[in-house]
Amino acid sequence: MSEVPLEISPMNEPRDIITADDLRSRRILIIDDEEANVLLLKTLLEREGYSDLLCHTNPGEALEAFVQHEPHLVLLDLMMPDIDGYQLLEAFRRQTRPGAFRPVLVLTADTNIGARRRALALGAKDFVSKPFDIVEVALRIANLLETQILYERLMSRP
Repeated sequence: MSEVPLEISPMNEPRDIITADDLRSRRILIIDDEEANVLLLKTLLEREGYSDLLCHTNPGEALEAFVQHEPHLVLLDLMMPDIDGYQLLEAFRRQTRPGAFRPVLVLTADTNIGARRRALALGAKDFVSKPFDIVEVALRIANLLETQILYERLMSRP
């Protein structure tokens, strides 16, 4: 039996492969008014090898951090005092330049279907209810970052 050479498509070239280092080098903004939740997420991400982490327990500082640091992913609680996650989602959408993809993963104790729908309608790309499974959250974060990287690469092609 003769061997048939495999044809490699342009999308399978080595420069198109996403490595673990590609994912871990991304900037992640964590916003939750509960210090314990921020610490849990930060610890999880550091254990997974992420190091460019911005953490905020004051939602009033979150928009400035979003604009100034341009995170590749935002982890956002919905139920916070003064400025809630819905208001931040609206503000993030206004501050994101056209054509950019900056996904938001909502992590909230609000399990109401209306909360999910509203968050997704305002631009959240994924939604996880608290208490959450840390392995599932880590996988969802990696999936969103992979999508973000692929989007950047697609937009930079001639």
